[in-house]
Parts: sequence; structure tokens; C-alpha cells
Amino acid sequence: MGKLQDKVTIITGGISGIGKASADLFAAEGAKLVLVDMNEEKGQEVASEYTSNGHEAIFIRADVTSEADAENVFNRTIEKFGRVDILFNNAGIGAVKPTHEVPYAEYRKTVNVDLDAVFLFAQHAIKRFLEQGGGVIVNTASMYGWIGAPGSAAYNAAKGGVINLTRSLGVEYAAKNIRVNALCPGFIDTPIIPEDQKKTLSEITPMGRLGQSEEMAKAALFLASDDSSFMTGNTLTVDGGFTAQ
Repeated sequence: MGKLQDKVTIITGGISGIGKASADLFAAEGAKLVLVDMNEEKGQEVASEYTSNGHEAIFIRADVTSEADAENVFNRTIEKFGRVDILFNNAGIGAVKPTHEVPYAEYRKTVNVDLDAVFLFAQHAIKRFLEQGGGVIVNTASMYGWIGAPGSAAYNAAKGGVINLTRSLGVEYAAKNIRVNALCPGFIDTPIIPEDQKKTLSEITPMGRLGQSEEMAKAALFLASDDSSFMTGNTLTVDGGFTAQ
């Protein structure tokens, strides 16, 4: 029996980076996967990979900032699997640019994807969890939710919001058997980091390297599984020692 055996798990941003690595690990631990992303072609390919290997998985194309799309994700999940046990709120975007050069529309888009969508999907999950007697939410925040970084005002603001949203939901629903925690990655070797920045980011990380998506997946599994059964409203920072400096 895997740590997530037969647990119906929604993963936003689930076909690349941390989301894909987590989907791989969650599937290996017995989860039934609902992968959510914008890329229909790639999403269907990834879902087919899992099913061809004996796992249960579906892909649902969705804009995570759309109320209609969010509702559709949960409705289709219930139609397919009958319930939802875990939500991994992982979709996110980010860019580095001097704050005085950031168009307001770009700021709003970052906050909309990185914070508002987390609230939206969490709200839908909680409604289902209350009906069925419990569930788990893992939100991807960031070490940048704890510290400031030049050129990352929108991202910092959004991820700081995710951390405090996680605290709020964790406290509010603790007595309802609903756990809500956040994963705070450091610099991770994913496509979001430009190749020309990887060496510098490795050098400023105390462990001298970037984190790997598979390492974040293991942390996400800890938060999603009963291994963290007495944790809620909390954060797990996995950053190679960066925020300890």
C-alpha cells in the first residue's frame, strides 16, 4: 500500500516542473491523478503515460484563474472518481523586472495566478471536503513569500499571501479534519529559471546547488500524506539553507 493509496489528487500545474515530479511520485504511492494545466496536447500525453503504466489519471485543461474552469475541474473529478481527497495548488508564474517598469496588468496577472487561483481552488476543495468529512490541501508558496527580492514585487506579494492564506485556512478548518499546509521551495532547477542565472543562484545557495523537482515532490508528499497528520496552517521551507542566512 502506498502512502496515497487510492487518494484522488488534483494537481494544478501538474504536467511540468515540480507538479510533474510530484505527479510521478504520487502515482507511485497509489494516488489517482487529476492533472490540471493549460497545454491540452501535452496534458493528454502525460495522462496517457500514467494510464499506460497502470495508474489512474485524467487531464483537464483549465485556466486556474477562471471560476468556471475551477468548477469544471471539481465537477469532472467527482464524475470520474466520486470524490477528491487532496488538492496540490501548484500552478504559478513569475518574472524578474524592476518594479517601476512592471505594467499594472502584469502585476495583476501574477497575483491572480499565484494567489487568487490558490484561494479559488482551495475554496472549491473545502466545499467537497466538508461534504465528505475531510481532505488535504498543499499550496506551493515560495521562500520569496518570507523574504524580499529586488524585481519580484508581485511574486513576493503573492507568495506572502499564499503563506498567510494557508495559515488562515489551516486554523479555520482544523476541527473539520481538513489540513492545509504550504511548501516553500528555494531556487529549483526548472524551466522557470533561465540557464544564464543557474550558476549564480547555485553559488548564493548555502548548499551550493539548485534544488531538484524530485526533492520538492518528496516534501509535497510529506505534506499530502498522513506523515504530516498533526500539521496544519504551517509551511515547509525547502531551500538549501537560503533563508537561514
